[in-house]
Amino acid sequence: MYIREAHALDSPVPNLQGPLLEDPISFSERSGVATRCTADLHLPMPALVDGMDDAVNQAYQGHPDRLYLVGRDGKISFAGERGPRGFDPDVLEDAIERELSKSAPAPRRARL
Repeated sequence: MYIREAHALDSPVPNLQGPLLEDPISFSERSGVATRCTADLHLPMPALVDGMDDAVNQAYQGHPDRLYLVGRDGKISFAGERGPRGFDPDVLEDAIERELSKSAPAPRRARL
């Protein structure tokens, strides 16, 4: 689903390193940008394009992601900072190493 340009030139956080795009003002322009994006990224599927009312974006907008690690005990043993700036693979790797260094829990014995 192609929703909108997250970092268009005229957005609050422009992407000056990537393709220089302005936020489209018509569905035709938005469809053209989605087609270009699909082609540039060599995506093997077509893009569905949200309308100019951004109804899909409003209903299903993404929330900041985090990296999580579930420990051997089944509980969250590490929760990273909000992404994308909070994604720190080195910190996650350290958490994985700490988790692996813990002794494995004793297997449960069946009651007879």
